Amino acid sequence: MFRNAILGIAGLCAVAILPAATAGIAFAVDNMESTDAPDLTSVRAKIDAKDYAGALAELRDIAEEHQQADVYNLMGFTLRKTGDFKTSLTYYTKALELQPDHKGAHEYLGELYVETGDMPKAREQLAALTKLCPAGCEELEDLTKAITAKSTN
Repeated sequence: MFRNAILGIAGLCAVAILPAATAGIAFAVDNMESTDAPDLTSVRAKIDAKDYAGALAELRDIAEEHQQADVYNLMGFTLRKTGDFKTSLTYYTKALELQPDHKGAHEYLGELYVETGDMPKAREQLAALTKLCPAGCEELEDLTKAITAKSTN
């Protein structure tokens, strides 16, 4: 009888603990950065041709298999170019969660803030790029130009 009581308690503990232990597994992928970067050549060609709808469709397919900062950054860029600023912000944020030192995401997020008139936040992204690029970089130069152009208007 004592043995049955122990087995019953052990079974009850397993039933209570198992769902909690496995619940975290479903969310683990959401926090992982893909180590195998997808080929974004075709997407970049579409963006260069200003085919944002085509680029976005391809990026959505890629994002289903690759949670990677470059993919999310380019999704943010294409959404911003189509005027969907709110969703664009979501993807830039996701890119920076996966890779906080992603220079392109800082630049494009800063440009989003410039376009939406939030100059303090644009300058925050400029400050982040200044730290990431102490000797200068294209992303820093581009965001500086965008902020300067907005300030003179």
